[in-house]
Amino acid sequence: MTTTPTADAGPGEQLDALDRRLIHALSLDGRASFSRLAAVLGVTDQTVVRRYRRLHGERLLRVIGLPAADRLGMSENWLRIQCAPGAAAPIADALARRPDTGWVKIHSGGSEVACVVRSFSTDERDALLLQKLPRTQHVTGFTAQTLLHTFTSTTPSRWLDGSGLTAEQARELTRPQPAGDGEEIRPDAADHILLDLLARDGRTGYPELARATGRSESTVRRRLEHLREAGALCFDVEILPVHFGLTVQAALFATVAPHNLDEAGRALARHPEIPWVAAATGTTNLVGTVLCRDRRALYTYVTEGIGALRTVQQLEIVPVLRHVKRAGLLTDGTRLREPPAR
Repeated sequence: MTTTPTADAGPGEQLDALDRRLIHALSLDGRASFSRLAAVLGVTDQTVVRRYRRLHGERLLRVIGLPAADRLGMSENWLRIQCAPGAAAPIADALARRPDTGWVKIHSGGSEVACVVRSFSTDERDALLLQKLPRTQHVTGFTAQTLLHTFTSTTPSRWLDGSGLTAEQARELTRPQPAGDGEEIRPDAADHILLDLLARDGRTGYPELARATGRSESTVRRRLEHLREAGALCFDVEILPVHFGLTVQAALFATVAPHNLDEAGRALARHPEIPWVAAATGTTNLVGTVLCRDRRALYTYVTEGIGALRTVQQLEIVPVLRHVKRAGLLTDGTRLREPPAR
């Protein structure tokens, strides 16, 4: 089965064919200039600028810079927080306001909050895991899994594939795979500012990045390109999957034997229904996200897609009830806009 949407998907009617091609193009190179995007799409520069500003201004789209934790010396932990009845929403909102959290969501049932926590030091991590959460009222328990390896880190927004770009257009915008090897990059104070700005708006201009970091524009340009080439930073588009006809989202927790972990992770990463999957500590040593058109498609994927992987010993699929924070909040503090109810 495929999760690529058709033109008549209900919520996606807010996006026309050119919108979809532009979004797909930005998912391949989020920092591509408007003139380059226009040349690939076969339209004028003014058309691309106008379309992008509308999508961004109406909070339908955001380009984000995503740091690669393993290349920057960061620790990543996947938290599942059990809450007293009625407490999940305020706890999720509080976590969403923290700068070190991403993808804060409330799972089906309404009493469990899940999120990813990124920390540059063990002190930052331990302050949340050992002090803040255990003392939080209405938190009845939590588990923390360290993310060991992300299998889909170099394939941004693969669920956009097939949304309009031809294979030739996609090749023109696809960047070479980053080296991802060599010594770990230790970000300095200016790098932290740079990463923070790009996490909020991946298309922040070089003049603004230079002013904020105290570096020259040429230095910022070279540094940003170095981080990309080293696999320490990539760019993706943040857009609600429902706009592409994908209405069901779920968390995946799977258990495989250690010697099958890499094989199973790579296999899941090839599935179009899986935008993200990672190896983790704990008994459920594969965690991920599932996107499907509807519950019937989710059932088909679980039984036929994951079901075909003999290495998976146990599986838990938990529907997402509500997304409180995705990669982060918009620069004005608002969230991506949900489509109107139909």
